[in-house]
Amino acid sequence: MMNFTAFYLTIQQVEKLCLFQLSWGQGQNLSVNVAYPEHLTKLYQEWQKIYLSFYNTALRGKVANMGSLPTPPIDWHARLVQAEAQFLSVFHHWLRSAELFDIRKQIAQVSKQNQTPYLDIFIACITPDLAKLPWEVWEIGTEFALDSSQIRIVRTATNRRGTVINTQGKYPSKARILVILGDDTGLNFESEKQAIASLKDYADVKFIGWQPNKNIDYLKTEIVQTISCQNGWDILFFAGHSNETNLTGGELGIAPGVALSISQLEPALITAKDRGLQCAIFNSCNGLSIADKLIDLGISQVAVMREPIHNQVAEVFLPRFLQALSEYKDVHESLISAAQYLKVEKNFTYPSAYLIPCLFRHPGSELFLLQPAFINQAIQKLIPNRRELIVVSILLIISLLLPVQQFLLQRRILLQAIYRQLTGQVAATVATVETPPVLLIEIDEDSIRKAKISNPKPIDRKYLANLIDKLTANQAKIIGIDYLLDRHQGESDRILANSIKTAVKSAKPTWFVFAGTANQDGQWLRVLPNIADLNWSLEGEIEILPGYMQLIPEDNSQSSIWSFSGLLTISHQLQQFPNALQPKLDSQQDFSLQMRNFLYSQKENQPNMLTSLISKRSHSQPITTLSYSLHQMWMHPIIDFSISPQAIYKNIPAWQLLEDQNIPHNLQDTIVIVAARYEEAGLSYPGEDNISISNFPAIKYWRDQENPINQSKISQILTGGEYHAYMVHHLLTNRLVIPIPDFWMVGIAIFIGKGLNLYLVLYLVSRNKSPQLQSLILVTIITGIYGLISLQVYISATAILLPCLLPSITLWFYILSAISEKKNDE
Repeated sequence: MMNFTAFYLTIQQVEKLCLFQLSWGQGQNLSVNVAYPEHLTKLYQEWQKIYLSFYNTALRGKVANMGSLPTPPIDWHARLVQAEAQFLSVFHHWLRSAELFDIRKQIAQVSKQNQTPYLDIFIACITPDLAKLPWEVWEIGTEFALDSSQIRIVRTATNRRGTVINTQGKYPSKARILVILGDDTGLNFESEKQAIASLKDYADVKFIGWQPNKNIDYLKTEIVQTISCQNGWDILFFAGHSNETNLTGGELGIAPGVALSISQLEPALITAKDRGLQCAIFNSCNGLSIADKLIDLGISQVAVMREPIHNQVAEVFLPRFLQALSEYKDVHESLISAAQYLKVEKNFTYPSAYLIPCLFRHPGSELFLLQPAFINQAIQKLIPNRRELIVVSILLIISLLLPVQQFLLQRRILLQAIYRQLTGQVAATVATVETPPVLLIEIDEDSIRKAKISNPKPIDRKYLANLIDKLTANQAKIIGIDYLLDRHQGESDRILANSIKTAVKSAKPTWFVFAGTANQDGQWLRVLPNIADLNWSLEGEIEILPGYMQLIPEDNSQSSIWSFSGLLTISHQLQQFPNALQPKLDSQQDFSLQMRNFLYSQKENQPNMLTSLISKRSHSQPITTLSYSLHQMWMHPIIDFSISPQAIYKNIPAWQLLEDQNIPHNLQDTIVIVAARYEEAGLSYPGEDNISISNFPAIKYWRDQENPINQSKISQILTGGEYHAYMVHHLLTNRLVIPIPDFWMVGIAIFIGKGLNLYLVLYLVSRNKSPQLQSLILVTIITGIYGLISLQVYISATAILLPCLLPSITLWFYILSAISEKKNDE
């Protein structure tokens, strides 16, 4: 199926041949030469002669003597009907000629496939005599069993130098119509005045024109100035006498014996077009040259009478045309409706009159139609004004700035932490464990002093060996070493290696995850092979992205880098399998690869067991991956610092572990992370593996709740070990909070705010109600409900963070704009 709207057909007569050139789509065209039947011109002239003889008075062309229709000496009605039948028979026979079959077939084929209600054929007649023919009656689809009403014939000018300005859909609350009443000698405009006045509910109408004793120079000036007035017009309507001219584009009789040519009106018409003039209607005679000229100037559409038109026919035609227009039909539908009325209902009274109306249209234009006043106002109000564009653009730009996003995100999490505590929902999830899943062994200042370590940078490997021996003795099965062990320490390395190997070769092997990362030169820093072999231990990336989770790779590619926290979590979960993979000192294959092969091979057999490990949220989603290229973090899971650290991990100093103090009874189901908490490890200043808690106000809030007095430098730092503990917790409990981007919510708030703005401005104001109190109450209720819902949705199993500040500002801006607009109106 296709969405196709128009063909363009140019017709030119060269001696006895007519050239039909059809074009459509993306440069497709079809040319056909067909002989022109000479007797067609004679039949047209004969029909025209009889037509003028029947309508021999009160024509809206040259002024005729006033009076009623005299009784013709012969039956002109019968002769006109016969002449029309003979003329149209030959005309249709010519258009059905074999030479034109390919053109008719092409149009019919496209019409069958077309998804739009109408298929328009723009006809441009280069030869004036051809333009006189009634092309509108061409029944193209009949031989192909098509509904001919779906194919509309519309004329266009051969010259189109003016630029069309489409303002359809941008009209004010009512369309503006300028009515010029010209020379009424022998005519009566009363029915037309009444018909146009009936549009008062749809349009603002202004009448100007000739009156007895009116100064002619003043009348000309009035017409020109009114056409080009500052407020502009949507429709220009002329009633009176008019005629074709060769050089001036036609002339309009504005007073008895006085005419204005279209060339004289050209500057005013161009100005009117630039100010919104879309449609011109001439209920007068011989309008072909007028229409040609106006289309050339860039007027979108012009309705004219191709031949002289009797006053009574004009009086019947216009009310029907305006009635269809008031039913929100476009200009073309309205003209077809009025012509059809003349053909079906009034053909006996006014024979051949239906052949006279025609529409000219610029191919680049949109058809004009009236719109309901309220909808029109709403459409106008939907278009953002300058202030809205500035404010909304600023909000959208701000919502795309990563530093701003991070700042707002962490304040939003702080609000969530306060809400948790106030509502007693401090637990991490609905189903929580009694003890935190992570044990954080912190080598702090006291541990360094008690061990009499003079230079803890790098940390003494023998001290790490002592910690591993103690943890192994307490049956720890998952141990993460948050230290880079890439520098040699001689004998100390051997002692540490022995402790690690002893733990691995025990009856229930201990899993080790070591820290790894790339330096500034891109060189990978990893555990020394003489300390631990990666064939029976794991190594994870310790670099963190402040505020955000490290995600688990979705594929089993060897190039995928796994995070430190992700490997700790997966190692722990794999212990739940009865025949789980275990590290072996004699292994000859990379243990990380063994683990991933085992993990993915078990995915289909044990989907429920691995859901929390490789669920959709733990992987990078397509929209998130796409956002990285836009320098955004859309829907990348965040660290939920609204959960108290006490629910995340239990931390004990290393010296207490060595002295058997404060150690949990069972470490088999606990993930242990050995990390640093002393100045030489970077705690005296933010950086390296540590972050200032000023970046995470929720953490500061929890620490102040626990110990408001302690304001030491070390207490103002979130260590890498603590950060990894949060990520391990979230992966274990599937607590992966998805933040909805501020940019998206601001966009939604724009639509909601604009809708409320329209309601307040159009609905309440239209009822003479002040929207101030209602709007303030409404926006307060909406933002309050939205805030409460967003706070609870965050805590729920849905785990979605809805931003509050920027969307609320956006909503308040539109409501306050409505109040401001009402005050200005008052």
